Amino acid sequence: MRTMKPTITIEYCPKCNWMMRAAYMAQELLTTFSDELYGVTLHPSEISGKYAISVDDELLFDRKTEGRFPEIKELKQLVRDKVNPEKNLGHSDKK
Repeated sequence: MRTMKPTITIEYCPKCNWMMRAAYMAQELLTTFSDELYGVTLHPSEISGKYAISVDDELLFDRKTEGRFPEIKELKQLVRDKVNPEKNLGHSDKK
């Protein structure tokens, strides 16, 4: 039985060698949100140049739209705002 905790999906372009970046971000999110998340899924994209992060089916960050990759601090804030707005991120929090 699956809990109602959200799942993060990181869709990345394997041809661009972005799997390590996606794995690093997954590790950071799982460490920070161990109690809030069901899991983080790494999804190799069939679309060249794709790097997108979503919570369940809601897009949080898209590299093509933003023209860049997310900073890990920024990504944690985006996830926190979706999964647990009350959570204090310590040094990663907005100043």
